[in-house]
Amino acid sequence: MNIINFTPIESLLGGLIIGLAVAILYLMRGNYTGISGIYYNVISVNKSGFLWRFLFITGLIIGPVLLSFFSYTDLGFEMPNTNPIIVILGGLLVGYGTQLGSGCTSGHGVCGIGRLSIRSIVGTCVFVGAGVVTVLITRSLGWVVL
Repeated sequence: MNIINFTPIESLLGGLIIGLAVAILYLMRGNYTGISGIYYNVISVNKSGFLWRFLFITGLIIGPVLLSFFSYTDLGFEMPNTNPIIVILGGLLVGYGTQLGSGCTSGHGVCGIGRLSIRSIVGTCVFVGAGVVTVLITRSLGWVVL
């Protein structure tokens, strides 16, 4: 394990912030924080709750844009891959996976497991397992793209 990537405090803090955001959205609107569902309702122009969903997605876009003005090393972490082809391919595969899995990791992994949904627990195990297998295969082939 690379000691630079061992960040238990930052990871705990990030998890707490995500959990807090999920709880706030659920308590204030009664909605679950599944990003693929929120995104789908924005692009399908579903009039019910369009504004909050649009602002949520806009915030997800603005965050990385703001971070792009800084060097990743200035922020204390490394960007694993900045090759645009790999990033775009990864995004397309994630999009296909959310369609295939009837939801994304945020919906299943954060909200679904919290609701003790068997489908979400199985789905999250499949997501994580596929990620582990992908890393093992790409690294064993010498493709250090992840």
